[in-house]
Amino acid sequence: MWYKRNIRRPKGGSINMSRKHINIAIVFIFILMIICALSYKTYATTSGEEVLKSDQATELLEIKQTAKSTLDDYIDKYGSRPFGVAAYILNGIRIYSIPFCFVGIAIGAVYQYVLGIRKLDVQEKGLAMIASFVTILLICQVLPFIFAIVVNGWRR
Repeated sequence: MWYKRNIRRPKGGSINMSRKHINIAIVFIFILMIICALSYKTYATTSGEEVLKSDQATELLEIKQTAKSTLDDYIDKYGSRPFGVAAYILNGIRIYSIPFCFVGIAIGAVYQYVLGIRKLDVQEKGLAMIASFVTILLICQVLPFIFAIVVNGWRR
């Protein structure tokens, strides 16, 4: 046909590759859902009295009281409830951002150094992931310190 003469089609078909990846993802999600559905089991049920007598209930109460006393300490330290709650939340973010960012940096390193050997766009993606997770880590570590300086500086 005259309208199909100048069309160049890529070898291997990039459209087929994307469908192939989508099919693999769908199969993976389906298998994961089956594993999750089959692994759900109830081992034992307990009555209310057994829960109250167990050590787990006392441990939960101790964790709750510790968190509440820590929050009260922050409220006393910063002088008001909003500043104390903000400082408590920022401290939690500071603590939990470390493992999250380390996992992100590790994934970015895999993209850059393992998968990026063959493809430069994947290597750039890995570098961008590493840079973004390091930036997030620095912000999450420095933000509580800046908050403390600003709040205490405004009050004096």
